Amino acid sequence: MSVRPAWEVRENEGTTRWFEFRLVFADGARIDALAVVGGGCVCVEEVRAQPALSLDDLAVLADWIEDAVAEACGPGGGPDGCGGRGRRARPAWPRGQEGSQLVAREYRAAQREGADPVLAVMGATGHSRRATLRLIGQARDAGLLSPRRPRR
Repeated sequence: MSVRPAWEVRENEGTTRWFEFRLVFADGARIDALAVVGGGCVCVEEVRAQPALSLDDLAVLADWIEDAVAEACGPGGGPDGCGGRGRRARPAWPRGQEGSQLVAREYRAAQREGADPVLAVMGATGHSRRATLRLIGQARDAGLLSPRRPRR
C-alpha cells in the first residue's frame, strides 16, 4: 500500500488532512482511496476499485487505511486527530497465543453472563465485527474454544 499526503487545511486550532491510498495486487486488481483525518477521526471520502469491492472488502480496507494513516501521521497526537491510532481508541491487544487466550476468556465470560460473546470480544478488542470473528476463529483453531456448532 502506498500512502501519500494530498493536502491539509488549517483552521482555528485544528488541521484537516487528506491522504491518497493506492493498493495494487499481483493479479492486476487496484484500489485507490481518499481519506480525511480531522476532529479525531478518519473518514474515507472516495474509493475506486477495479474490480469492485464487496462490503466485507470495504471493512478490511477501512482497517488498512486506519493503520496506514496512523503510520503516516507519525508519533504525537494533536487536535486534528493525526498521530494517534486512527479513527477510534483501540486498546492494545496482544497477537498470537496470548491474544487468542484473551479472546477465549472474553468469549467464555460473555457466554456465562448470557451476553453476546462476539459483541463482548468486539468491545474488548476495539476491532470490527469481521476482525473479531477472525480472532475468535483463531482461538477456536488453537483449541481454546469449542468448535462452532453447524447451522441448522
